[in-house]
Amino acid sequence: MKKITTILNDFNELVMFKHSIFSLPFIFIAMIVSSVEVNGSPWFGFKLLILGVLAAITARNFAMGFNRYMDRDIDALNPRTINRPNVDGRVSATQMLVFVIANALGFIVVAYFVNDLAFYLSVPILFVIGSYSYFKRFSYLAHVILGISLALAPIAGVVAVSETITLWSILLSIGVMFWVAGFDLLYSLQDIEVDKELGLHSIPSKFGPQKTMLISKVFHALTVLFWLLFAISSNSGMSAYIAVIISAVMLSYEHYLVNKDFTKIDKAFFTVNGYLGIVFFFLILIDSF
Repeated sequence: MKKITTILNDFNELVMFKHSIFSLPFIFIAMIVSSVEVNGSPWFGFKLLILGVLAAITARNFAMGFNRYMDRDIDALNPRTINRPNVDGRVSATQMLVFVIANALGFIVVAYFVNDLAFYLSVPILFVIGSYSYFKRFSYLAHVILGISLALAPIAGVVAVSETITLWSILLSIGVMFWVAGFDLLYSLQDIEVDKELGLHSIPSKFGPQKTMLISKVFHALTVLFWLLFAISSNSGMSAYIAVIISAVMLSYEHYLVNKDFTKIDKAFFTVNGYLGIVFFFLILIDSF
């Protein structure tokens, strides 16, 4: 039992399972809004609830597992990542590959039981979320690719409930894309020197800290704009607009923390963004009644 627990903990650390907090709220935001449109109620049923959770977990496990598998050589040269399970031997390359394949197949199977459109989109979605691991090797736009990967979450949510892709879900997703890309830019400030040494491409290593923080601010301003357009397009009530306002305040606070002290990047990245998604979700849920 102890050995199993150790293995589970190692894989949990490998994929940073707690970071699911970034995408899960927006999957269910889309599912709730879509269910109100289709069913007249925010409740979309236990079947879609279970399948939605499984789809989110398997997709993210695939993406993170594949990224760790591809980056094991890079992570071994970065002091910040040298103690990760993919580097120190706790999880072997073979184990990671099996884990990645299992989660990819799991995601496709789950999508099959959701509906036809979800199934048809499952492989293209895996292709997109797996491509991030390659982009940073040749393009500084990798931050945007990561944003697109998480932005697929609301699209997946609306497809699961209504088997369509609506305008408001696209606007919500674009907001998620800029949100994720913006905070990934701040997080990447920690690796400027390492990226330069290893020849990796990132906006911080290409443009420097000050321009990176400016680009991040622009991205987060666009986040607020597209989430506002989402609220308008989905005919949402006052709670949705409050969610947008609170998001703007939290993102401003995030930039305040980083501008004040680079050592606060972890707090800005994990704490502020984690709470943002949760608050947004609950306010949309309240708005749906």
